[in-house]
Amino acid sequence: MNEDNSSLVKAVWERLNPDKWPLPVNHLPIGSALVGGAVRDGLLNRLDEKPDIDIVVPDHAIQLSNKLAKIIGATSVVLDAERDVARLACNGWSFDLARQIGGSLEEDLWRRDFRINAIAMTVEPNSKLIDPTGGIADLQQKRLVAVSEKNLVDDPLRCLRGLRLMAELDFFLDPQTRTFINTYSSLLPKSAPERIQSELNLIVGIQNADEVICLLREIGILDLWSNPSEAAIPSTLDAKAFTSSELSLALPLARLTFLLSDFGLVQLRFSRRICKQCQLLRKWKKLNDGKAYQTLIEADRLQLHQDLEDFLPALILDFSIKDQEAWLDRWRDSKDPLFHPASPVDGNILKETLGISEGPQLGALMKHLSHERAFDRLINLDQTFEEARDWLQHNSTSM
Repeated sequence: MNEDNSSLVKAVWERLNPDKWPLPVNHLPIGSALVGGAVRDGLLNRLDEKPDIDIVVPDHAIQLSNKLAKIIGATSVVLDAERDVARLACNGWSFDLARQIGGSLEEDLWRRDFRINAIAMTVEPNSKLIDPTGGIADLQQKRLVAVSEKNLVDDPLRCLRGLRLMAELDFFLDPQTRTFINTYSSLLPKSAPERIQSELNLIVGIQNADEVICLLREIGILDLWSNPSEAAIPSTLDAKAFTSSELSLALPLARLTFLLSDFGLVQLRFSRRICKQCQLLRKWKKLNDGKAYQTLIEADRLQLHQDLEDFLPALILDFSIKDQEAWLDRWRDSKDPLFHPASPVDGNILKETLGISEGPQLGALMKHLSHERAFDRLINLDQTFEEARDWLQHNSTSM
């Protein structure tokens, strides 16, 4: 980051490698510039294989996007008709085209959220870095600074985005910017729920976001949708027994359950699946006996594993290491009868063998057999059918 401007430009273009883009840069009009995350991450040398590319064009961005879509065989989607913003999607690549705001590229950059996102790189033979706010120095200092107080007021979602960038980049928050976020976080409800949800989904998925998760509660930016629980904050520090993939499954759900109420999840338009999973996690966390649920009766223990089978790691982040290891070992075993509950016999086989028909009785029998299997009381098929016949004998008149 201490190279001169021309060296930085060359390095970023090499990292971006536009030759592999489905959108040839020579199709862009004179005066176009790359902006935002791709430039920032190019300077930090942390680009994804297919980074999202943001491009400012002098005018008619939607019209240009539609034209380019036909040329390169891409899909063009209008993101904001009023602000003239469109997205080109092609082969896993995403190019956002936006009309320049103001009379110059520098004026456009001064209207952005944070100085590290207000760096542009012109698309021309002698490309230049345009950095009117000092974003490159902030990258060097690992510092997150708002471009201006007004820009956060104009779009309060930027307060939440700033906290997400802290976690994503492992940057520290400039004190004045922290004051701005504290002051204007109450304006967040003015933002579209889908935009808030998108930022939260990114935050809870970042493994080193523990500090930012604490800040979200401390600042109160989510108070309108928050979960008032006094439960411990889910932390990567507690996940000693987890694999990386298990942690990626557990943390987002555990954090969302910690941060948001059931009402909040619905209001912020989370999917029904996520809402249901968080609701179930909340239910079972309240029943935690501090002994890895060993004091629960068998029916409740079985119900726990039926409810949480697909995302059980999210429940046990606050377990002791010993209990984490024990539970995860069993959960990793797809044949474990309690951690992956199932009837030992298919319903069709039960119908054919025992002469019973489809209906509540069959469902109740399969539930009973699942219970017996879960607690190791059914060893083989003969024992299973014997148990089924015995159950039918005692329950045939009650259904």
